[in-house]
Amino acid sequence: MELAVFNQGLLDFLGASPTPYHAVAHMAAALDQAGYQRLHEAQPWDLSLSQGYYVIRNDSALVAFHTGKRSPVDAGWRMVGAHTDSPCLRVKPNPERREQGCFQLGVEVYGGALLSPWFDRDLSIAGRVTCEDQDGQRRDRLVDFARPVAVLPSLAIHLDRDVNNSRSINAQNDLPPLMMLTEGRPQVSFKDLLLQQLNQQYPDQGMARVLDYELSFYDTQAPALVGMEQEFITSARLDNLLSCYIGLQGLLAADGSQPMVLVCNDHEEVGSMSAEGAQGPFLTSVLSRWLTGSDYHRAMAASMMISADNAHAVHPNFADRHEASHGPILNQGPVIKINNNQRYASNSRTAALYRQLSEQLKLPCQSFVVRSDMACGSTIGPLTAANLGVKTLDIGVPQLAMHSIRELAGSLDGHRLFQVLRAYYDLPELWQEN
Repeated sequence: MELAVFNQGLLDFLGASPTPYHAVAHMAAALDQAGYQRLHEAQPWDLSLSQGYYVIRNDSALVAFHTGKRSPVDAGWRMVGAHTDSPCLRVKPNPERREQGCFQLGVEVYGGALLSPWFDRDLSIAGRVTCEDQDGQRRDRLVDFARPVAVLPSLAIHLDRDVNNSRSINAQNDLPPLMMLTEGRPQVSFKDLLLQQLNQQYPDQGMARVLDYELSFYDTQAPALVGMEQEFITSARLDNLLSCYIGLQGLLAADGSQPMVLVCNDHEEVGSMSAEGAQGPFLTSVLSRWLTGSDYHRAMAASMMISADNAHAVHPNFADRHEASHGPILNQGPVIKINNNQRYASNSRTAALYRQLSEQLKLPCQSFVVRSDMACGSTIGPLTAANLGVKTLDIGVPQLAMHSIRELAGSLDGHRLFQVLRAYYDLPELWQEN
């Protein structure tokens, strides 16, 4: 896949995926088009060689796999992992606030969001709604207002002269977005507005009332290539939908000769402790229905997981936040992430495999180690490695403004990681006896 086609597909995917639910729906559509068959966890499975399958849990996490032409007992599984969630503002169950003639929604901060960039943005709302139809049946539906419906205005500098020197943001009091004025609509409820939107999106389905929802605010500004030479990609949710897209494209571009797996977990940004998170049993459940008993354990010993999650690039205005010899640069290649305290799961064997593949393709790669006097983040890598007992590599595309409402990455690095993952999926042998 050419760079321009890859990047345009990425922009389209990011723009169409304001929530994990939408991201999974779009990945499922791509898998359907490629001939993958959907499996359901509550039904029996009958797997065939040389066939692709996928499983969805909670509408927000996905495992896609291709059985290849060889048994995983002999070949091992070539696995790639990413996560579908991103820090954001989630709508509370009883969110209505009426202050000074304004209708606002109460929100809860999801994950480690960088809050200041949320102000003065054109915001919309999207997510999953569980509703009741005219026959009293419960239905899950994806909803997306798909236009600016709210804003979070900043306080004027005249009323806070010290704002540029010191200001904290109170998540309870400072973040409820403004949706409308209440004059003439004193009794308006959010569920009424939500039901109107549902019936606009699904006019033939007759939704009668909203029972519950999981909804997020998001920035309506479209993803874009920016810079004098279009060196950068800017978008919400690059962390970590960029890796989901790369992993999916690598899977679909592979030749299908080897047993391959892509897992896109939810809830990484809040610790992964859920049924569809990396600390949960989702991936183990899928793989143990592919192989059982000693065959499962033999296959796992011959396997590898590449945990793909973006890395901290050196910010030119804050270069002292990086160790000088381990500061990733935008568009200088994907980043192998290393931490001796096991916040990342890379080791010398898994890193060496990636470096060798990258060199064979004449592609660059970089290394990242956090400063010894700073705390280190983590990924699904160590969690998956501990759950499965599988050799794991943590790698990611370097990016700036991580966890902001608008993040930035290089326009070359994603395509480079895609090329290596495609080659990794096609590897005839993962490990050699020493």
